[in-house]
Amino acid sequence: MEPDLIYDVGAHRGEDTEFYLKKGFRVFGVEANPALHQYLQTRFAGHVSDGRLRLANCAVAAENGPITFYSNTSATVWGTTSPEWVARNTRLGTQSIATTVQGRRFDELLRDNGIPYYMKVDIEGADLLCLEALHHSREKPKYVSIESSITSWSELLREFAILRNLGYRRFKIVNQLEVPSQVPPSPAREGQYATHAFPDGATGLFGEEAPGKWLSEREAINAYRRIFIEYRLFGNDGILSTFNWKRPLIWRLERFLPRRKWHDTHAAL
Repeated sequence: MEPDLIYDVGAHRGEDTEFYLKKGFRVFGVEANPALHQYLQTRFAGHVSDGRLRLANCAVAAENGPITFYSNTSATVWGTTSPEWVARNTRLGTQSIATTVQGRRFDELLRDNGIPYYMKVDIEGADLLCLEALHHSREKPKYVSIESSITSWSELLREFAILRNLGYRRFKIVNQLEVPSQVPPSPAREGQYATHAFPDGATGLFGEEAPGKWLSEREAINAYRRIFIEYRLFGNDGILSTFNWKRPLIWRLERFLPRRKWHDTHAAL
């Protein structure tokens, strides 16, 4: 494990890469969207030049070779290789454009770029491919985070089973809507101290700086039971998601209801 290396899998526009670089880490970023990859190359040209940032324009896939990637015309963070996710995004009123990109097995990316200290994964439906690839490695990242399923209970339990089998025993559940209000602690508990304002869509603080207390697997799963109920009612595909919130009665109720949200699971060895 390389203690100064972080993987940003699903780098998007570099919302998290910027923070990791500020904190003194080297970064390996993976971005499937060719336009976003080019944007990252330009935005972080200096860091690419000095070797602190490496970027791969590929999609994490089960096998090497060409794969269809669907870029979302309304929300670039919803780019995905999963037809199921495309169907969900279509139900939400957005459109996707199919293109062919290079697919890479994640175990090969690990072999070629080293085992990171922290591995952030947010690739819309393919996160578990990254976790499963760690079974092939003797060493593991000290910390990992993924965007957990909040629509399939069996998928969530599968995520925790994989993490448990990899040796992860401590967990934090982070509401991603609250990330823009996070403030890096001083003194720093990870890397060097850096001031930073997290934009919408960022994963935010990680490792020992991630908010909340560490939970056992059982405690984390129990916390997700409530989250699943809320999402079933108020989530993007929730029962109440099609309500006309401008109606006076519903508008008065909305202020007392939980905001639509999604969560990342942070895990530590």
